[in-house]
Amino acid sequence: MELAEVYNSAREKMKGYCRVCPVCNGVACRGEVPGMGGAGRGASFEANLAAWSKYQLEMRTIHQAKDPNTELELFGQKLTTPIIKAPVTGSTYNMGGSLREEEYANIVVGASKEFGTIAMTGDGADPTMYNSGLEAISEFGGFGIPIIKPREQKEIIRRIQLAEEVGAQAVGVDIDGAGLITMALKGQPVGPKTKEELEEIVNSTELPFILKGVMTLDEARLAAEIGIDTIVVSNHGGRVLDSTPGTADVLPEIVSEVGDRINILVDGGIRSGVDVLKALALGADAVLLARPLIIAAFGGEKEGFKMVLDKITIELKKAMILTGCNSIADIDGNILRKV
Repeated sequence: MELAEVYNSAREKMKGYCRVCPVCNGVACRGEVPGMGGAGRGASFEANLAAWSKYQLEMRTIHQAKDPNTELELFGQKLTTPIIKAPVTGSTYNMGGSLREEEYANIVVGASKEFGTIAMTGDGADPTMYNSGLEAISEFGGFGIPIIKPREQKEIIRRIQLAEEVGAQAVGVDIDGAGLITMALKGQPVGPKTKEELEEIVNSTELPFILKGVMTLDEARLAAEIGIDTIVVSNHGGRVLDSTPGTADVLPEIVSEVGDRINILVDGGIRSGVDVLKALALGADAVLLARPLIIAAFGGEKEGFKMVLDKITIELKKAMILTGCNSIADIDGNILRKV
């Protein structure tokens, strides 16, 4: 299977939901939520990509970084790449439904494990979608991380208990889904959480807890204060609120504020290994990837998924060679120049 074949297959299977554009920048799919687009004018989706382009790389070629190591340890696991599959559900109403929800979950969890990384599974407007992710995580020996929508307290805690039962590596809430239109359309109540509610959720489990959807310093500080293990700097791929900053615009200040206290991941507009390198240089411990891997899964199932994941990891490794970074730990802001 060739990459072009994966993309052509995805374009056909996702017709009417994703155009599989040569550059996935949110322009053609503005406002298509449900679907693969960004909310409103799509400004937040576009801002994510624009924010990464504000940074250039300092090329260095007099050094010993001839065969860089892309491995790292996260959530108690040794991973071969700092790229983690972001939590996504809604095959039928976001991606066209050529894969059933259970099939999609099995592909991303299984292929991630085979590649040597970990997948996050999602929660959705159909409550059974969360179970599809759990079943895949259970099938692959607990190697996955379920992420729950900001539902009512008792529903979140019940879902956390289910995650514990399948032996998940960690668990979390994507609080940036508080205004997700697909949840409202399906009558699934979600909303913001108070500090006290988050404390109750964090204290309900011994698993590492992830809060996805942090975009400001005050909420990053709050997350650190209440014992959250990991935050994800994310605006939900630009799908919930128009006119937010790009994630790369806020990542450095959040790292500066709490990076020595908690793990920090980032997503939004990451399309290549060069983007991954920029994210790590800005202080992220790892990145989440969604749209490129969704397209890969629909276009080529497990083989296509691993092919795209390998492509982006190879791009990262090449960029590390040409910036003098021998390992993930070597990557820092000295390789960046802000435009």
